[in-house]
Amino acid sequence: MAILSLEELYEQVIKPLSVEERLKLIVMTAQELSQSEPSTEAPKRSIMDLHGLGKELWQGIDAQKFVDELRGEWDHRP
Repeated sequence: MAILSLEELYEQVIKPLSVEERLKLIVMTAQELSQSEPSTEAPKRSIMDLHGLGKELWQGIDAQKFVDELRGEWDHRP
């Protein structure tokens, strides 16, 4: 079974629900949150969570050419 992102979950499961069902879901979620203890600890993150982020921005760009162009600009800055 594939894991859905929050956006996919909303679009595929929650959005098609009736207004009454969505309101009931909000109430159920709010009740559960009000009964749970707030977390004082920030979620632990790994630098690896960023792996591959934004890679589509660099598709088709030659890395060495890009660096050479940046270095070339240094000579023309005040």
